[in-house]
Amino acid sequence: MPAEKLKINRRLLNRDKLEAEITAEAVRVFAEFGYEGTSIATVAENVGLSKQNLMYYFPTKQSLYQRVLDEVLDDWLARMESLADAAQDPRETLRTYVQAKLKFSRENPWASRVYAMEVISGAPLYGGQIQSRVVPLVRKDIEVFEQWIREGRIAPVNATHLLFAIWAMTQSYADFSAQMALVLNRKQLNKKDFDDAEKVIVDMVLAAISVPLPRQADGGGAP
Repeated sequence: MPAEKLKINRRLLNRDKLEAEITAEAVRVFAEFGYEGTSIATVAENVGLSKQNLMYYFPTKQSLYQRVLDEVLDDWLARMESLADAAQDPRETLRTYVQAKLKFSRENPWASRVYAMEVISGAPLYGGQIQSRVVPLVRKDIEVFEQWIREGRIAPVNATHLLFAIWAMTQSYADFSAQMALVLNRKQLNKKDFDDAEKVIVDMVLAAISVPLPRQADGGGAP
């Protein structure tokens, strides 16, 4: 590889690494202080950069906020895409989806909280992206649920509200983890808490889609 090209590749790798460090810190600061309470200077200082250096990569606070939410939504939508496959087994697909959503809440609590804060405030800065990217995929997922219902593979269920319920149950383990930890009398949730949550949520979701077994015909008297 020519030396000049090697330098360019190395520069791009260094840039990607630095941008990842900036966004990782920005997620935590936005989650802790909200959009209005966060400053570019604070994020820069925490990463060990000057404000001017950080603004070379992210010229405005809104551009940094946009990148943070883009990364959260990219991850969330990647998990949702697994639902949009009617050929898969509904029970295993939903089990895997719940597991993935809880894993995200456990591993990325700050990211989940930033997204939740934006939505709770009415999505003033990110509503367009949510509408243009989330809504089409949700509609695809709903079509798959409706196909499963027509084929008798799951019970008739309001797919939209089932998804809402899954989101609420799984994301609360990031957004309201402090309250849960207080109730459980510990500093923070541990892996067992997430394992226990997974079992309860999966059982509830699978119960909602379970097709009732047909009643046995009356045999006409006791054996």
